[in-house]
Amino acid sequence: MNDPLLQPRPEGLYVPAGDFFIDPMLPVARAVVTHAHGDHARSGSGHYDVASAGLGLMRERLGLGSAIDAHDYGDTFRMGPVTVSLHPAGHVLGSAQVRMEYEGRVVVVSGDYKRDPDPTCVPFEPVPCDVFVTESTFGLPVYRWPPMDAVIDDLLAWWDDCARRGVPAVLFCYALGKAQRILAELAARVDRTVHLHGAMLQLVAQYREAGVRMVPTEPVSESARGRDFAGELILAPPSAAGSPWMKRFGKASTGFASGWMQIRGSRRRRGYDRGFVVSDHADWPGLLQSVQQSGASRIYVTHGDGEALIRHLHDLGHDAQPLRLLRERDSESGG
Repeated sequence: MNDPLLQPRPEGLYVPAGDFFIDPMLPVARAVVTHAHGDHARSGSGHYDVASAGLGLMRERLGLGSAIDAHDYGDTFRMGPVTVSLHPAGHVLGSAQVRMEYEGRVVVVSGDYKRDPDPTCVPFEPVPCDVFVTESTFGLPVYRWPPMDAVIDDLLAWWDDCARRGVPAVLFCYALGKAQRILAELAARVDRTVHLHGAMLQLVAQYREAGVRMVPTEPVSESARGRDFAGELILAPPSAAGSPWMKRFGKASTGFASGWMQIRGSRRRRGYDRGFVVSDHADWPGLLQSVQQSGASRIYVTHGDGEALIRHLHDLGHDAQPLRLLRERDSESGG
């Protein structure tokens, strides 16, 4: 792939004209990082450029001693002859698309993004470009997200049912982005306290420091081993499922919040009692909308199985191609 702004390398996506990487998977001299999920923000690089809105999370992820420059959305900075700016991606707090302009040509790398409203982060901003690199985590027509109001109605009904039955309601969701979105959506409806696994505490604190309103929370600490959590809602990362940490909740009812819950059978295969369709990624209509609004003459599809999306874009008359990085990327945000 001979493009001065896009070149897959073992370290990640390289921008030869500016001599930097976007979301590198190995340590490099200079990295532009789209957001703080661990599969995009990795420590060890010499210097980082990030969006100001996510600076606290980035310092938490990369380490306080990392050299980081933070940029407000839309502000331009130079990387050699390349003019770069970061624009809202709507994925999680501080998530950004990377816009690059070089010799009159504009390329936008979306990073992870979603189009649904989210009270915890700035909405996705369409950025006109010549080349658009889009993620495709949910690049199949079956993935169409229900209204969030309906999902929260369902979640509250489950919580209330657990309270009537006197059992804890343990909701598994990813610690960065998903957990805070659920807490913020609940804050528009109730003022009930939610209990948090320790892995979520500092991340929730970062969102509160950024001014995001969420329901009251308390940690599930070691001192609470003898506590009866009957009727309480507990948020925990998926890694806690089946761990000794779960024993304190007895015969809890379990749920999982993810876009993968859109597919019937996913909840059953994963062993959860309930599934809630909540995603930090664009669904099928959101992907198509974003491609159209970019106005790009060429589309590159990455992060996920993009074959169906590429075929559909071809049918719509787009020049769409896969952009395969040379190393596999594991998704921390998990859908």
